[in-house]
Amino acid sequence: MVYSQMSLEEKKALLSELTEKYNEFKARDLSLNMARGKPSNAQLDLSMGMMDVLASTSDLSCEDGTDCRNYGVLEGLDEAKKLLGDMMEVPADNIIIYGNSSLNVMYDTISRCMTHGVMGHTPWCKLPSVKFLCPVPGYDRHFAITEHFGIEMINVPMTEDGPDMDLVETLVANDSAIKGIWCVPKYSNPQGYSYSNETVRRFARLKPAAEDFRVFWDNAYCIHHLYDDKQDFVLELLDECRKAGNADMVYKFVSTSKISFPGSGISAIAASHNNLKDIKHQMAIQTIGHDKVNQLRHVRYFGDINGMREHMRLHADILRPKFEKVDEILTRELEGTGVGEWSKPLGGYFVSFESLDGCAKDIVALCKKAGVVLTNAGATYPYGKDPRDSNIRIAPSYPPIEDLAVATELFALCVKIVSLKKLIAEA
Repeated sequence: MVYSQMSLEEKKALLSELTEKYNEFKARDLSLNMARGKPSNAQLDLSMGMMDVLASTSDLSCEDGTDCRNYGVLEGLDEAKKLLGDMMEVPADNIIIYGNSSLNVMYDTISRCMTHGVMGHTPWCKLPSVKFLCPVPGYDRHFAITEHFGIEMINVPMTEDGPDMDLVETLVANDSAIKGIWCVPKYSNPQGYSYSNETVRRFARLKPAAEDFRVFWDNAYCIHHLYDDKQDFVLELLDECRKAGNADMVYKFVSTSKISFPGSGISAIAASHNNLKDIKHQMAIQTIGHDKVNQLRHVRYFGDINGMREHMRLHADILRPKFEKVDEILTRELEGTGVGEWSKPLGGYFVSFESLDGCAKDIVALCKKAGVVLTNAGATYPYGKDPRDSNIRIAPSYPPIEDLAVATELFALCVKIVSLKKLIAEA
C-alpha cells in the first residue's frame, strides 16, 4: 500500500510494528559493510593464477626484447598498450600505461592542468576562476579531486541517457572558466546508467568557450557486465571527437582494478597524439617508467582481450546473484509503498536508491545504529551536499550474499521507518 495514502492511525500503527522489528535487528549485534564497491574475496581469488605466470626462471623480456626488470619504456609495454587499448576500444598508439590506479592518473592529470596548463594554455592555478561540471549523482572520488584543488563544481543532473546535454552544451559554450566534466559513461557510479549514442555524439560536438576544456571520460566499468545476453554498449568517444574535429577534447581513463587485483593492477590514459605529447613532457620528469613487470604479468595472464572478457564472466557469476538479491528484497519490501525507487543496472558495481526527499541521511544513520554501514548520504554529490537529501549508494559486491541479504532487509526496514516518520510529521 502507498504509505502516503494511509490514515494517520494506520501510519502510526505500522511504524510501531516496524520499530519492534528494527529493535530485533539491533539485538543481533550486526557488523556489515556496504559502503564501498570493493571486490569480494571470492573475486580476488579469481586472479590468483596471475601470481604464477612469472617466476625467477621466467624470461622477463617483452615482445620487443626489452628487459622488464630494468629502467625505461616511459609509455608502457607495447603488448600492455594493445591489451588495454582493446579494452578501451582505441589504438595502442593513443595510450600511455601507468601504475595500479586510474584514480591516481586522474589526480595526476588535474594536477598537471593546474600547475602547467593544457597544451600551452595558462595553468589553471593562475586563472581567477576554474570550474568543473559534475553529473549527479556521481562518483565521490572524482569530486574529491576537484575539491582538493579548489575547483568550483557545478551539478548537472543525470538522466538514463547520461548527463543533461542541453545544460552541458549551454554551460560550456558560455563560460570559459569551465575546464572539464567528469563522466562515467558505462554503468555509471552510482546509478548504473550508460550514455546513449546521441549523448556521446553531443559530447563530441561540444563547442566549449575554453580551448583547454577536456572531457574526463572514466571507463571504470567498460567490460564489467553482469549478463551475457543483456549488455550496454557505448560509442567510443575519442573517435567521435576526431570525426567532429575535436580530437584533443577528451582524456579517457581505465584500469584493471576490478579485473585483476585492485591494489596491483595496471591503468592507462588514452588521448590524442597532441595530448599525449603534452603529457609525456611532464611524465619524463616525473618518472622513468611504471612497473613493467606487472604489465608483463597482466599480458601473459590474460593473453588478449578475449581472455580478459572470459575472466570478467567469472566476476559476473559472483556479482550477478548479489545484484539480483538486492533487487529481489527491495522489490518485496518496498514496491508499491511509494517511499523509494532504485536502479537495476546491467553492469558496474552499484545500485542507486532514491528515498523521499529529506530522508537519506536519517536512513543511513538508522542503518549504522543497527550495524550496517553504507556510503554517507550526500557522498554522490559535490561537497557531500545532496540538495534533496534523497540519494543513497548501495554497494553489493563485498559482503557474502547471506550477509548482503540481511543488510538489504535492514536497509529496507530503515527506509520504511524513516519515511513513515516523515509522513507522520507532515500530517
